[in-house]
Amino acid sequence: MTPTDAFIEALDVLSLRGNKLFGDPGSWGEASMPPPPSVAAGALRSHLLVHRGVDLAAFAKGAVRDPQVGSPDQPGAFTLAAFQLARRKSDGRIEPLYPLPADLVVQDRKGERTVAHLRPIRVNAALRGSAALPLWPVLAEGPERSKPVGGVWLTADGLRAWMAGRAIEPGEHLVESGALWKLEARVGVGLDAHKRRAEDHKLFSLQAIHLEPGVGFAVRVLGADVPEGILRFGGDGRGARLAPEPERVDWPEPDYEAIAQAGRARLLLTSPGIFARGWLPTGAGEPDPIQSAPFELDGVRGRIVCAAVPRTQVVSGFDLARWQPKTAQRAAPAGSVYWIEDLEATPEALRKLAARGLWTDEAYDRDPRRSEGFNRFVWALY
Repeated sequence: MTPTDAFIEALDVLSLRGNKLFGDPGSWGEASMPPPPSVAAGALRSHLLVHRGVDLAAFAKGAVRDPQVGSPDQPGAFTLAAFQLARRKSDGRIEPLYPLPADLVVQDRKGERTVAHLRPIRVNAALRGSAALPLWPVLAEGPERSKPVGGVWLTADGLRAWMAGRAIEPGEHLVESGALWKLEARVGVGLDAHKRRAEDHKLFSLQAIHLEPGVGFAVRVLGADVPEGILRFGGDGRGARLAPEPERVDWPEPDYEAIAQAGRARLLLTSPGIFARGWLPTGAGEPDPIQSAPFELDGVRGRIVCAAVPRTQVVSGFDLARWQPKTAQRAAPAGSVYWIEDLEATPEALRKLAARGLWTDEAYDRDPRRSEGFNRFVWALY
């Protein structure tokens, strides 16, 4: 399938709500930034259906099936292969931005930023912990210690440096979230659907996302044509402009030949991972603190010996076709890193698995979360 790249740029503030309920008097709705990829997938699929003249009411009932989008019960060829916060550069190219990989720690020592790496290390057997794998991701520090700096994003060149095992330069490869968006407090009013007016005593507050000029979201779509147009993006149907950008999105690519020859690799989640084993990716077997966790998926084999996985997040959403919330599922967050040794794979197999995502054959055909852009990752040298 030939990929289609596009750029989504907000026309107003965005309401990107998290999974916590709000709307009661005095409640506070916290924004989720970045939003899960399902937000973009839903907006794009709705846009495609309208553009193709599909009867949305009939589609919601399952009476109509679109060859690209599929149906509410069975996903079609449409797949959101990538969804990243991005910015348009002065030359017109689109630069994707990535959450900081979990094996990187940004430190501030007396006003000077440095980036340290977690290293997989076999610790002394006398140390006890909850690690389920033989190697622990360890940060080696000197006598002067510092707290990690948050709210930092990795540029496309920064991800290329990370994939190649090179040093991360703070001034060149990192971007502060404050330079990308601002939070605004907004007041909402509960509405009475029957009387079609505001309800009494139903004021609540929520966060809105104000993206800086030139900042938006880069997407890559497989299995569908993406026409230019206006999207209803996020909560409250806020407007966003969708513009196809063929060959202008600067997606980083690893050196598959070098990774295959090295016989070991790192795996970085670029979207939340919904896995049967929780924090372990699809393809992983039972973890063992002595023997590691076997990994085998779609022609790629190896052993997961170490993992750096931040706190589990919960992904849900709202199913417009069924008019009900989607099932809440635990997910390993984007930025999770896995170290794989004894890697057996050709460059073609590595490339194919990265393009497909971490899905079994059965789940790829049936799970609607596949089309929504979950379980996406990139390879890197170890």
